[in-house]
Amino acid sequence: DTSLAEVNSFSPSVPISPSSMINQYKFEDEPELRDLFITVDDPESHITAIETFITYRVVTKTSRGEFDSSEYEVRRRYQDFLWLKSKLEEAHPTLIIPPLPEKFIMKGMVERFSDEFIETRRKALHKFLNRIADHPTLTFNEDFKIFLTAQAWELSSHKKQGPGLLSRMGQTVRAVASSVRGGVKNRPEVFTEMNDYMETFSQKINVLDKIAHRIYKEEREYFNEMKEYGPIHTLWSASEEDLADSLKGVASCIDKCCKATEKRMAGLSENLLPILHEYVLYSEILMGVLKRRDQIQGELDSKVDALASKKTEKDLVS
Repeated sequence: DTSLAEVNSFSPSVPISPSSMINQYKFEDEPELRDLFITVDDPESHITAIETFITYRVVTKTSRGEFDSSEYEVRRRYQDFLWLKSKLEEAHPTLIIPPLPEKFIMKGMVERFSDEFIETRRKALHKFLNRIADHPTLTFNEDFKIFLTAQAWELSSHKKQGPGLLSRMGQTVRAVASSVRGGVKNRPEVFTEMNDYMETFSQKINVLDKIAHRIYKEEREYFNEMKEYGPIHTLWSASEEDLADSLKGVASCIDKCCKATEKRMAGLSENLLPILHEYVLYSEILMGVLKRRDQIQGELDSKVDALASKKTEKDLVS
C-alpha cells in the first residue's frame, strides 16, 4: 500500500529507532497480486427522531474462494467501522490496526455535516478498509468479511453475538489486575527501548500537530480579514480622486495576498495536517499495542509464578 508507506516512512532527520520493527515495518509475505478491492463512496444523510448520521456505500470486488459472490455492495455508518476496529484489536491484540478518523475529525475547523467534513471522512474510511485488505493477516479476519458482505440487519444481528457481560467483566478485571501489578518483570530490552522511543516520538509529533493546526487557524483568520479589506479599498478609491490609483493598487495587492494565502491554506489542509495527524494516530496505536503486549506478558508471568508455586506445594506434599 503506497499510502501506508508514505504516511509511515520516517523522515531522515528523525533519530533512528532502536528497533527496525518500527521504522522498517513491512510485510515480507505480502502477495504480489491483489484479490480484494474495496471502495468507499456515495455518502448519504439519514435523519431520524433520535439522531442524524451519515452512511457510506462499501463496494467489494474479490476473486477469493471463501466469498460466496465476486461483488458485494453494503451501506455502513461510522459506528460500524468502530465496531470492526474493536473486533480486529480483540482478535489480534499485538498487531498494528490501521487508524480510523476520530468521531469529530478537525474539530473547530469544519462543520460536522459539511461536504468538506464528509469527504475527509470518506477518504479516511476508504484508506482504513484498503489497509486492512492489504494486510496479510487482518484481510482474512472473519469479522472483516462479515463487515464487507452482510446486510445491515445481518450485521446488527452479528454484533449482538459478541462476548457476554461476564466475559467482558473478566477482560476488564484482567486488564485492571495487570495494571495494578506494575511493570512487567521480564520485558525484553527491545520492547523497553521501543516504548521509550515511541513516548518521545508521540510527545514531539503531538506538539507539531498542535502547532500546525494553530498556524492554519491563524492563516484562516488572516485570510478572512483580508477578504474584507480589498473591497473597502476599492470603494474608498471611488471617493478619493487623488488617491484612486494608489488605493486600487492596494486593493489589487490585497487580492493577490488573499489568493496566495488561500493556496497556502489548501496545501496545509490537504498535504500537511492529515499526514501529521495520522502520525499522531499511529503513535497512539503503537503505544496501545505495546501496552497490550505487556498485559499479555503480565498474565503469562503470573501464571508461570502460580505454576511454580503449585509445583513447590506438590513437592512438599510428596
